[in-house]
Amino acid sequence: MKKILLTILCLGLLQIPASAQTTNLTFLYINGSNNNDTKMKDWYINGVKKLHPVLKEKFEQNPQIQKWSQTHNLVINDNPQIFFWGYDSKTDLDFVKERIDLSKAFSSILAYEIRSLLTQFMHDAIWVQKTHNMLPILDNLNEEIKNQAANGQNVILYGYSAGSFVTYQYMLYKLPYINQLALVKALNADEDIIKFVEENPRKKTCLSALSSTKGNIGTITNTGQIVLNQNNEKLKENYLKMDEMTDKYCAPEGYVKGVVNFASPIPLFYSDLADKNYEINFFNIYMTKYILEKGIYFLTINFREDPLGFPTTQNLTPDEIQNILNITLNNPTGVIYDNSGVWSRRPAFFAHTSYWSARNTFAKSVVKGFVNGTKFYYDKDYQTEMLNKRDKKSEVK
Repeated sequence: MKKILLTILCLGLLQIPASAQTTNLTFLYINGSNNNDTKMKDWYINGVKKLHPVLKEKFEQNPQIQKWSQTHNLVINDNPQIFFWGYDSKTDLDFVKERIDLSKAFSSILAYEIRSLLTQFMHDAIWVQKTHNMLPILDNLNEEIKNQAANGQNVILYGYSAGSFVTYQYMLYKLPYINQLALVKALNADEDIIKFVEENPRKKTCLSALSSTKGNIGTITNTGQIVLNQNNEKLKENYLKMDEMTDKYCAPEGYVKGVVNFASPIPLFYSDLADKNYEINFFNIYMTKYILEKGIYFLTINFREDPLGFPTTQNLTPDEIQNILNITLNNPTGVIYDNSGVWSRRPAFFAHTSYWSARNTFAKSVVKGFVNGTKFYYDKDYQTEMLNKRDKKSEVK
């Protein structure tokens, strides 16, 4: 009898579906601009709810992603999580709209309508790009990610439109990629400070933890430069607390598995990344190194008909990245990859808001970004094939 009961129990366990596994990967969606009232928030949330099951299904059906998920013991949560910052810009937007209404008395109808349209579409993207508006959003997002981590949930961030600004800045300000000894040496700190840091090692930290309003190690200027606290005794005192500040203000180590930016106009709003004199680019280099060495995926997916979907970069191999940035990558497993050539079959005027309606196409392109990005980085035969195609295109130009 016991053998029969044991057999029945074993057969029953075999019948438990895969969906009954404990989920430990959350897709966290971040809204874009023009989502600052209830109507537009509902539009965004409804779009995510339609998109997420399709994305989840495409992930789970792909053999390469199945292997990646099994290697990292990841199971996708059925329910999407949404981080919404749209209401934060509403007061400023209302102020601008009031000024537009005043202009109606002396503007031509066409000028007034164009002004209103530009405000509606562009205001939030410009607003969230400003550092003093962005930093509180990053803190709130980090608290959400830390809450997910506390519940055993890894995250992939999906940044839609201006939401891609948030994901990019989150990586820049919150990933713990800063070696503090290397930092004080790079900033030409006093020998006394360098020796003190050498004798009191602390773990790697992030830009947020260093700032004057948090760890107070230094101040981040408008050019992206860090100016160390000029009071050496205070600097030493604050430095000794840096592990606590890192735990409090930086991303939880190992829980951010990837970023997918879509409908992204990052190059339009962050063109200063091409400026070699813009000192924040010093940190971009080490952020890139961290992403690749920690196995993080950083993807950009745009519909080619989307007038606001800008390619972020030409796809580069790890060797090319090392040569261009003058860094050494130690056993990289991450991927930085752009797939901005996706046909949505939508008119250009509607393409920017069609990632929900064309969700099957978009979901397939996200999966393709993961798969082809991995092959481009780590499959030498595929990499050679793609580089040859790239060279031929360059020759044609």
